[in-house]
Amino acid sequence: MEHADPEQQPPVVRPARPEDLPRLVELVHEHVAYEKSALRPPGLAERLGPQLFADGARLWVLLAEAPDGSVAGYAACSAEFAFWDARHYLHMDCLYLAEEARGHGLGAALTAAVADLARSLGLDQVQWQTPDWNEGAIRFYDRLGATGAPKRRYALAVPPSGEPAAGAGETPPTH
Repeated sequence: MEHADPEQQPPVVRPARPEDLPRLVELVHEHVAYEKSALRPPGLAERLGPQLFADGARLWVLLAEAPDGSVAGYAACSAEFAFWDARHYLHMDCLYLAEEARGHGLGAALTAAVADLARSLGLDQVQWQTPDWNEGAIRFYDRLGATGAPKRRYALAVPPSGEPAAGAGETPPTH
């Protein structure tokens, strides 16, 4: 029978605060590099702050703390609407842990906190995606009992007013 280490504290997950923005931005840049994504323009903290901390904000960031109290990871969420199901759900846009923080229960604690957030918002489902090459994340999500569905994510840049959109004039496919 395993005995809990009395000095082992349960993982701490808490909402982000304005003073967390510099560390959160560092983690976002680590996450971007980890996923081999394009660099983001400067000024991320200035753009995120008002979205996170404004009255009535619909974006939530939960932070996981390492045992020493340092911020080691984050989950970013927003409420979305599933048209086919005609209901709202919580979309977990990002979940990231610094490399040295992995394997210590922080990912499970963050995911549980995201589920608690969904519940507190009256939502009964959390949805997210991960790159198909991220086998570690896929194994982790499978162990949690989450189910996956193959899809491809697209992004379409929207030009300023007066400029034609990409693909303008093309006939959309029918299904």
